[in-house]
Formats: sequence, structure tokens, C-alpha cells
Amino acid sequence: MTGQIGQVMQESMQAALTWVRSNATNLGIAEEFFADHDIHMHVPAGAIPKDGPSAGVTMATTLVSLLSGHHIRPLTAMTGEITLSGNVLPVGGIKEKVLAAKRAGVTTIILPAENKMNVDEDLTPEQVENLTIRYVKTIGEALRVSLPAVAESLTAKSAISPPRAPKPEQTAIPVQEPAGARDKVVTWHS
Repeated sequence: MTGQIGQVMQESMQAALTWVRSNATNLGIAEEFFADHDIHMHVPAGAIPKDGPSAGVTMATTLVSLLSGHHIRPLTAMTGEITLSGNVLPVGGIKEKVLAAKRAGVTTIILPAENKMNVDEDLTPEQVENLTIRYVKTIGEALRVSLPAVAESLTAKSAISPPRAPKPEQTAIPVQEPAGARDKVVTWHS
């Protein structure tokens, strides 16, 4: 089971890192940062087993906070997985996550928009009392809630827009990084 947990967390971390890299300029992160630095994210093997990934939003937000130098809004919790284009996907265990956050003193919770029905159906009004729950569809929306200082620098074209895919009439050819490159990144040239 530990291997499966590690794989799920690794996928969340990779999606978060890839998204942050591709949106670095819009987020106020120097383009050359990734050329000069390695990033290693470690999740201890003692993680709680889960059905699927749910940490992408948190990991992307943490990376943006670290690399931009801006602090995440205090008493904020979040969950949700992200796609490489920055969309936030629904996750399981919403009731348990919301109740745990409330017990910990959290006042703002960021959840995937598609999980709104879980809150409406599984939690009583008393259980969500004194909580501000923000439903998001993109990581850009999550950053606007969790990192107000970064949100000010986001433009209409920034982190809320997915990267452009190659035009259909173009052929995308994967080009591997040279031997010895730090990451196994595939870049697309047309």
C-alpha cells in the first residue's frame, strides 16, 4: 500500500510542479529559476492511505508561495487535484476533510467546485458554521483565495488560462532533454 501512496503523491507533486513551471512568468517567478535550481518535494511514507490523488492544489499553492515569497492566507485549508492545464478535479473524503479542518481552527476552506454537492448533502449547517468555503474550478481561482498578494499580479491571461496545445495542422515532435538533464522533461516543438 505504501508504494501506491507514494505513486499517487508523486503524481500530484509532478502535476503541481509542471503547472507552476509553465506559469512561472505570470506568477512573478523568474524564468531562469528553474534552469538554476532543483526542487525536491518529500512526503514521508507514513501518509494516510487514500483512494486517489488530492494534494495537487495544496502542492501547487505551496510551490507558488515558496517561489514568489508570498505567504498563504492564515487559517486556510485546501484540497483538490489539478490537471496540467490547471483545472481542479473533485476528490473524495470531503466531509472528513472539512470536519478535520474545522477542528484545527481553519476558517477558510478551498474545495473543488464539483465537490459542492458533497458539502450540501453530507454536512449539516452546524458543521459548516463559521467556515468560509470557496469552490474553485482552476488553480488560478485557488491562488486568488489563498495567496492574495500573488493574485494581484495575475492577469486575465495568466494562471487561469490553460497552455495552448499545438495547432491540429502542426505535428508535435517530442524532443528529449540532453543526457544528464536533471528532469526527464519532454518539450514540444512544432
